[in-house]
Amino acid sequence: MTDPVAALLGTAGIEATFVPSDPPRSSWLALWHPAQLLPDADASLRLALPIDERIVATEAAVRRVSFADAIDALVAIDPTTVGASVAALATAVRWALGQIAAGSIRPGLTPSGRDTWQLGPLAASARADFDAIAAAYPAAGRATISRLSTDADGRDMPLIPTGRHTVEAIADAVADTLARTSALPQAVGHDAFATTRPVTIDARAAIESYQGLAGDRAPLVTLRLRPPSPLDLDGDFTASLAFQHRDDASVVLPVGALWEAPPRIRERLATAEAELWSTLRRAAKIWLPIGRFLDTDRPSELKLDDDEVDELLGPIANRLGAVGLSILAPNDLFAALSFRPVLVGAPTSLGGTRLDLSSLLELQWEGSLDGEQLTDTELAELARSKRSLIRLRGQWIKLDDRSIQRMRERRAVAATSAVAAALGSELVIDGYTIDVSDLRPLRDLAQRLRSIDSNEQLSAPEALDGTLRPYQERGLAWLDEMDRLGLGGILADDMGLGKTVQVIALHLTRMASNDADRHKPMLVICPASVVGNWERETKRFAPGVRVIRYHGATRTLPDDGVRPSDVVLTTYGVARRDRVLLADTDWGIVITDEAQAIKNPNSHTARAMRAIGRTSTRIALTGTPVQNQLTDLWAILDWTTPGLLGPLERFRSEIATAVERDRDPVETERLNQLLRPFLLRRRKTDPDIAPDLPPKTETNEIVPLTVEQAALYRAVVDETMANIAGSEGFARRGLVLGLVTRLKQVCNHPAHFLGETGPLPRRSGKLTAATELLEVIRQESDAALVFTQYVAMAELLDTYWQQLGFRTLVLHGGLSLTERDARVAAFQRGEADVFIISLRAGGVGLNLTAATHVLHYDRWWNPAVEDQASDRAWRIGQTRPVQIHRLVCEGTIEDRIAAMLDDKRGLADAVVGSGEEWISQLSDDELERLVSLSGDRYGGDDFADEADLVGDEGTP
Repeated sequence: MTDPVAALLGTAGIEATFVPSDPPRSSWLALWHPAQLLPDADASLRLALPIDERIVATEAAVRRVSFADAIDALVAIDPTTVGASVAALATAVRWALGQIAAGSIRPGLTPSGRDTWQLGPLAASARADFDAIAAAYPAAGRATISRLSTDADGRDMPLIPTGRHTVEAIADAVADTLARTSALPQAVGHDAFATTRPVTIDARAAIESYQGLAGDRAPLVTLRLRPPSPLDLDGDFTASLAFQHRDDASVVLPVGALWEAPPRIRERLATAEAELWSTLRRAAKIWLPIGRFLDTDRPSELKLDDDEVDELLGPIANRLGAVGLSILAPNDLFAALSFRPVLVGAPTSLGGTRLDLSSLLELQWEGSLDGEQLTDTELAELARSKRSLIRLRGQWIKLDDRSIQRMRERRAVAATSAVAAALGSELVIDGYTIDVSDLRPLRDLAQRLRSIDSNEQLSAPEALDGTLRPYQERGLAWLDEMDRLGLGGILADDMGLGKTVQVIALHLTRMASNDADRHKPMLVICPASVVGNWERETKRFAPGVRVIRYHGATRTLPDDGVRPSDVVLTTYGVARRDRVLLADTDWGIVITDEAQAIKNPNSHTARAMRAIGRTSTRIALTGTPVQNQLTDLWAILDWTTPGLLGPLERFRSEIATAVERDRDPVETERLNQLLRPFLLRRRKTDPDIAPDLPPKTETNEIVPLTVEQAALYRAVVDETMANIAGSEGFARRGLVLGLVTRLKQVCNHPAHFLGETGPLPRRSGKLTAATELLEVIRQESDAALVFTQYVAMAELLDTYWQQLGFRTLVLHGGLSLTERDARVAAFQRGEADVFIISLRAGGVGLNLTAATHVLHYDRWWNPAVEDQASDRAWRIGQTRPVQIHRLVCEGTIEDRIAAMLDDKRGLADAVVGSGEEWISQLSDDELERLVSLSGDRYGGDDFADEADLVGDEGTP
C-alpha cells in the first residue's frame, strides 16, 4: 500500500513548510499547493507565505502532517523530482541523520523547560555543510503561522525565520524524534529524555542523572584559566585541570598531583580518575581543544592561544559546564576597557560667513582603562596589536574586533548632524550620544542660530518696485541670514502672505550685495499652475530682472547662458527630466514652491531635487510643511538642510511617534527647538499680520440627505462593513479608504456615486443647498470659488449650474498651463460667477481675490489643505470680507469628522502639521460608529417627506 504521506510529498507543485513546536518531536509540516486545494485539507490558516517574490500574510488551506510520520518518506524521496521546499527539507533531514550516526547528539531543554534531544556538537566540516543547506533553504519552506509584527507605517509584516533557524529546528526535531523508543523509559528507569510525552524537568539534575554524573559522589572536574607571568609579555594563557569537592568548593586537587601520587593514593581516587576521562571525552565533542588532553596519558595543563581564550570565556563555557567541566577564571583577570566617541572639527567655510554643510567632521574614539584615559600612544599601540589579549599598564585587556575597529576608525559625520546636535538634538552613533559642547565653532554657530530674531527687519532693496509689509521685511531678514550662512530652510507662511515677493526681494538683495559670490542666478521650481504667477510677480516687483520660463516641449536656456541676475522658472516635471542639465548651472539659490511636492523622499521628484544646486542655498516655500504626517517635514528639510533631522527611520521611530501618537510635550519642545532656526512660520491670525487682511467668516452648512441618498448611504455601509469585518492589514486599509470615498460620493450626489450624467435636480440635499447659496451670492453681485476633490463632480456641477444661468469656469489637472492662466485671468476680470476648482489642481498657488465666498463642496478632511484652498481668496490683496462655507451632510461621516478636525488642528499648531491616518486605524466598532447613518429623520423606513428635505421643489 502506498504511504499517503510519501504520495503527498511527491505531488507535483506541493510545498512543504516546516512548523517547529515545543518540544521539537511535536513539530509538523504544513503541506500546501499554490494553485489547488489539497485533499482533506484542514481549515484555512493564517500563513506568511511567498507570493510573487514577496513574503506576505495570506490565508491558505493546508494539510497538516506530523513531522515524525514524514521522516522515512523524506529520506526515501528523490530530491530531483520534487519542488524546492520538499527537496530542501529532505536534504536537511538526511544531513541530520548523518550527524546523529556520528554521535553528534546531546540532551537539552526547550524554552518551556521540557526535555529534548538536540544535534551537536558539530565538526568543522559538518558546520560548513550546515551553512550551505541553510543558505539555500527556500522561503516557501520557512513560512510561519500567525507570526506578524508591525512596521513603522503601521502595516502588518510577517516574521519569516532564517534558513539557519529552520535547519536547526529540523535537525533538533530529527534528534528528538529518533532518540526515543517505547522501551527506553524501562531501560533507564525514568521518563526524562526517554518517553515520547513531554516531561518538564530540573535541567542539571535530570541531565546529570541520565549521563551518570551524580550518585557516585565523584568530584567535580574544573578547568582553571591563568594569564602568563607579568615577566613574560609574549607568554601563553594556560588552562589547568583540577578536582573540586562537590560539597566544599575550597577543597581543590590539581589533576597533575594525581599523576604524581603513590599507587595507594591513586587507587583511592579511581572514581575521580574515571570521572576525569569521562568528562574530557564528553567535553572534547563540544570544544575541540579539549581533545589535546586525550592525546596524553596524564592530562594536566593546556596552552591556549588568544582565540581559544576568547572561545573559552564565551558561550562555550556554559556548554562545557552542562557536561561536567566547569570553567574558572579570576574575577579581575581583565581590566575594564571602555571607549567613547568624540567629534573633531567644525563646518568649513565657503567664504565670508557662508558654511559648507556638505563638509564632513571627523569622529574619533577615546579610550579609558579602569576610568583612566589612555594616551594617543597607547591607543595607537592597541590599534597596531595583532593579539586580542594585551597587557597594558600592568593589566590584561581583552580586545574584541569591534574595539580594535573603533581605535582604527576615523568616521566622517555630516556637518548638519553636528549642527543639529549643537541645537539640542541628539547625535547618536553606535548607541553612543555624542557631546558636541566642547567644539567652540559649533557652540558659537548654535548660539547664532538660536538668536535669529523673527522681529529683525531688513529694508526692501532699492530695485524692488513695491513696498514690503513689516512682517515681510522680517521674513526677508531671515531669508538673508539663512542664505549668508548657507543653511537653507523653510518659509512656511500661510498662503496669501506674500512668500513670492519675499523671495524676489531676497534675490535683489543678493544682487546688491558687496559679496561677489552672491551674484548668481536663482532657480524656481514650482507646479505648472503657478509658473505664470511667478513670472507676473517677478516682472511686477523686479522689472529689471530677466525671467526665463524653462518648460514646455520647446524649452531651452538662452544661447548666451544664464546671467547672474536672471530668474529661471521651471516645473517639477521638467526638473525631474532635465536634472542633469539644470545641475550643471551654478545657482546661487534654488527655490521649491509648494514644496509639499517633495514630501515623499523616495520619489523620483525628490531625488531629482537633491541633484540640483548641491552647493546652493535651498529654500522651500509651503503653507503646509506637514500635510499628512511629520515625515513630510523630514523630507522637505532633508532637501533644504540634509542631515538636520537625522536618518528617516530614527526620526520616524524616536521623534515622530512620540510627537504625533504620544503627544509627548518634551519631545515636541525638543523638535520645535531644533526646527525654530530653520522654519519661519507666520499665520494670518498672528496679531501683527491680521490687521493687513479683511475679516474671514467660517461656517459649516449642515444639509440633509434625500431619501435616495440615505438609502444608498446605508447600503454602502452595510455591504462594506461586512467585508471589513473579515479583513486585515493592507486589504482592510484599502476597504476602509474605499468606503470613505464611496460615502463622500453619495453625500455629493447619487449621480456622482452611480457614474450618471443626470438627472440632477432634487436628488441631493447638498446640491440644493449649494445652488441656493450661489443664488444669494449672485444677487449680491459677488463671485464664489467651489472646491471639490473630484473632477467628475466638478463637471456635473458645471453642467447643472450653466443650465440655471450661472456663468461658470472650471479648473482641473487636465488643462494646459495656458488654459489655466486664461481661466484665472477671466475670473479675476469678473467674467464668471462661479469658479469650480479641482482641489489638487487649484488648491495652491492661485490668486483669486475676485471671489468673496469659498464653498468646500466636499471635505478633504485635512485642515491645512482646506485652508490652502480657502486662501486663494483670503490673501494679501483682498479688500473685502471673505466667507468660507463647508457643506456637511447631517448625521453622516462628514458630520462626525467635522467635529474631530478641531483636535487635528491642535496637532498642527504643535508641530506645524496634520494627518488623517487615524481613519484607517480605527477598530471595526469605532469605524461603524463613525460611518453609520444617524438622526431621527433617517431612522428605519420612516423617512421625512421629500419636500422637508430639499425645500419647495417637490418630490422626484
